[in-house]
Amino acid sequence: MKISEITYCVGNRLGLDAVIEVYKSSGLGERRPVNNRECMRRMLLEASLVVSAWDGARLVGLARTLTDFCYIAYLADLLVRAEYQKRGIGRELIRRTREQLDAKAMIVLLAAPAAEEYYPRLGFARHPQAWILPTDAKLIGV
Repeated sequence: MKISEITYCVGNRLGLDAVIEVYKSSGLGERRPVNNRECMRRMLLEASLVVSAWDGARLVGLARTLTDFCYIAYLADLLVRAEYQKRGIGRELIRRTREQLDAKAMIVLLAAPAAEEYYPRLGFARHPQAWILPTDAKLIGV
């Protein structure tokens, strides 16, 4: 496939169907509620920062971040269509996300199992104190 020049945009005013299609084609759709349109709509619209990658009029990648812009940014989703992967688009989405943050703001994320080896190659450091409270877990001691 010949790829034209990829362009990048900041903003979350994107077509929901196109966004869901990218989640599905990237492989991340297996770990996100792509069949719950209302949840996907809220995930997109309520994100603090969205950077998208485009091949002409085709949405090919997305970085969705929750952030205060000055101290921390949680990179909730980084996705690139399967046929566009391994071309530097994910790296550029992260770089452009970082450009939108204050210089001292750090980016944190939880890697999907298939992407666990990707992030160290970009300079991310593993953090052993990360914790999650799964949706089915009961909060103890409260």
